[in-house]
Amino acid sequence: MQKRGKGFTSVELIRRRKGFSLVEAVMVVLFIGILAAVAIPRLNFALISKHKAEAAAKKIVTGLRLTRRLAIANAAINPTNGFEIQFLGPLSSYTSYGIWDRSTFERVDSHTIDPDVTVSSNSSRYFRFGPLGNQLAGSDLQLTVAAEGKTFTITVIPATGIIKCTEN
Repeated sequence: MQKRGKGFTSVELIRRRKGFSLVEAVMVVLFIGILAAVAIPRLNFALISKHKAEAAAKKIVTGLRLTRRLAIANAAINPTNGFEIQFLGPLSSYTSYGIWDRSTFERVDSHTIDPDVTVSSNSSRYFRFGPLGNQLAGSDLQLTVAAEGKTFTITVIPATGIIKCTEN
């Protein structure tokens, strides 16, 4: 087939085209933006908050277990005082907690509690563990962790120091 002048047939134009024009790219970005503007407000963020309660409960249980493990592991150098986890803030809604060596009053670790999560206890803000892993006198026995209708209860068995977390 012989070409006449500089013109191309429509089939040749389609074959030569390798990219998108600026107008096409802008239209796609605009369309995706409109979809996002409509879809994002309809997302259910309450589901995310429900998972925050579970994550916070697991994090606190891990902190309690670390405190107990430190008390057992350091029994030779700290035979009477042990370790404690102390929650800070009002009893109705703690804001953070720290793990302390009770013999040196040194802070071992600390964490902040997500503001969307409510962590509370009935009587004390301390969970103290002795060198055998048992809970010491003056310690609290239970914590409640809640967010968006999901509630967890963390319980410490005093004689053994075992920590249990149950969903209510």
